[in-house]
Amino acid sequence: MVGNHVSHSKRRTKRKFYPNLLTKKFYFEEEDRWITLKVSVSAIRTINKIGLKAALEKAKEKGYINKF
Repeated sequence: MVGNHVSHSKRRTKRKFYPNLLTKKFYFEEEDRWITLKVSVSAIRTINKIGLKAALEKAKEKGYINKF
């Protein structure tokens, strides 16, 4: 996504908005192992809410990942 930096004098210059991505390790209880995912902060909240297995199945169903 693109937008503008707006200075105090209202001069506008182009800027980019980047997603808030983090590399995070999760413990996958069903397989008794750790997995590393590069996910957004909103995805981390979703994983905490519905669980890792359900979140991975949902992501696979939507086509975001192809295996897990």
